[in-house]
Amino acid sequence: MFRVTSGWFGLGAMLAVCTTVLLGSAWAQEELPVGFDPNEMLSLDVLKIFKPGPETQIPEAEAKTEAEMKPYTEVIPGTDIKIEMVPIPGGKFLMGSPPDEPGRREDEGPQIEVEIEPFWMSKYEITWEQYDAWALKLDAQYRKLRRERENRPQSVWEKMVDAIARPTAAYTDMTFGMGREGYPAICMTQYAARYYCKWLTINTGRYYRLPTEAEWEYACRAGTTTAYYFGDDPDKLGEYAWYFENSNDKYQRVGRKKPNPWGLYDMHGNVSEWVMDQYVPDFYRRFVGKTVKNPWAVPKEEYPIVVRGGSWDDDPEDCRSAARRGSHPDWKMQDPQIPQSIWYLTDAPFVGFRIIRPLRWPTPEEAKLFEPDPQILKDYIKAQGGKR
Repeated sequence: MFRVTSGWFGLGAMLAVCTTVLLGSAWAQEELPVGFDPNEMLSLDVLKIFKPGPETQIPEAEAKTEAEMKPYTEVIPGTDIKIEMVPIPGGKFLMGSPPDEPGRREDEGPQIEVEIEPFWMSKYEITWEQYDAWALKLDAQYRKLRRERENRPQSVWEKMVDAIARPTAAYTDMTFGMGREGYPAICMTQYAARYYCKWLTINTGRYYRLPTEAEWEYACRAGTTTAYYFGDDPDKLGEYAWYFENSNDKYQRVGRKKPNPWGLYDMHGNVSEWVMDQYVPDFYRRFVGKTVKNPWAVPKEEYPIVVRGGSWDDDPEDCRSAARRGSHPDWKMQDPQIPQSIWYLTDAPFVGFRIIRPLRWPTPEEAKLFEPDPQILKDYIKAQGGKR
């Protein structure tokens, strides 16, 4: 089941309507079905109705098994903006840190054995160019220019993609003068990061989301068991990360330091990265003595949500593979809006994200938990007097 603005309908009923539209005059008139709203639906259900065009096909991205997974470059449809994706093999690892690790905090233990399914992860943190394609509607602007060159009307698929929610205009420059081109996008809420993944999924036909906390640490460690993916010596951190001592009090362009063994850059430092999980200090304790598969703490509240990896403003111990941090309402302290934005964190210039694409498509039940809650958007729009 999924909800549209006029009520609740079964997916089969909507598919039947859309089949009629596809074959009948409404499709020729380039109209969306009445009541169709991609913001009210799971990405999986939208993709059952609307298939991205052949320009989104990437042979290297096709895989049915882990052995077939290859690095590939995602191209945001209608633009020349690219996202490089790296295959991460499935496997088991010890999550958390040992009691004798320097800088360790109580929330990093006890260590537990975790099994992770294979996925692709973005090689770099999501940059402003990649983020602005959604947030500033740059993709829609590119498509409009292309339509004008080709002298054609807006297609139904383009209307559907353009109907996906975007952030309201930022009240200030969210780079805070630290740089834009090639730099990691920052100051977004976890809700905004999840919406970006929804938009990218529908745009490309490939399922993207944030990593869980376990997936993030597994990818960061890349088979290592030391405090950092390069070893235990924090004096070497400057070769691999931007942190308080070498960042010049700001974030830096992505990919300028050495990668981890799986080819991922800036997993330590530069910007802390959103993951899917609610921050639960004693979360690991519930799994002691057993191997747990793909664990994650499903968020029930806005705060605290986990960010990982440390940032340009952090000390070495905060950049360790096992280090955890929870979000806080103070990260919105200077937001002048009433109600405060669901899209921006005015006081978190150290927070960004990267994305993953699981090899296995999620079930509808899983996708409902991974994707942004449409009710949050509806309540915000209502509070804003109908403005998005």
